[in-house]
Amino acid sequence: MPRDAPAPPFRHQRADGAFELGFAPSPRGTVLRHLFQQAPLRVLFPDPEPGEPPTAALLNCAGGLAGGDALRQSVRLEPGARATLCTAAAEKIYRSLGPEARIGTHLSLGAEAVLEWLPQETILFDGARMARRMEVELAEGARLLAVEMLVFGRAAAGERMRTGSVLDSWRLRGPGGLLWADALAFDDPASALDAPFGFGGAGATAMLLLAAPEAEAMRDRLREADAAATLPRPGLLLARWLGGASTVRRAVGAAIAAVRGAALGRPARLPRLWTT
Repeated sequence: MPRDAPAPPFRHQRADGAFELGFAPSPRGTVLRHLFQQAPLRVLFPDPEPGEPPTAALLNCAGGLAGGDALRQSVRLEPGARATLCTAAAEKIYRSLGPEARIGTHLSLGAEAVLEWLPQETILFDGARMARRMEVELAEGARLLAVEMLVFGRAAAGERMRTGSVLDSWRLRGPGGLLWADALAFDDPASALDAPFGFGGAGATAMLLLAAPEAEAMRDRLREADAAATLPRPGLLLARWLGGASTVRRAVGAAIAAVRGAALGRPARLPRLWTT
């Protein structure tokens, strides 16, 4: 290329990451039966602490997602299997020059299976564009504890999400069909996040979903801890938080520990990945 020729335009190399996990019961407990992973996603399997089921640590080796990146995530538990999935760190969605960062997740739980889906927070940089879709299938007697947390800007740097867009969609199905559907969507963060009847200036939001017979008892317990907790239907608990990023994270962490101990028979503590 001649020395005075203009530099070629920068082109973002889009990431197309994926993982598939399959767990099944065995005489020695739940074991991993299927694993597929595609960069930049990696799945690590730290030794579980006493009283804990097999734990998968989800890691994005790229450090975050830019516009046009896509992640595909799939977890299947055979009947009676038990597992916990966490992220190794917060996920970051960087400012986009146009395209969305897309995240698609599918969770399938067989009869009497128990899954904890407990990623740490997703941080939306100013200008980020994210489209995230969660699909869950529950067989008879399956139990699910799922958490998602969004932080609107890099709180430690004093950044606030003012531009960009968010679509965060959930579909939960049981043996009889659709149990619950929800979606958060906005493309004008400055207005949506500041609106008094929207997010009211909150820097973060989080959601906890519990599908288990103990849902009603846990609703009352979380309300005592100042969570906005409801029962969309019997056996299904939905709790939400709004506030500063650190405040919401602490509240969600306390709720996870309480629900694990009371509804799932797990130690009443956060998974180790949340505290290291």
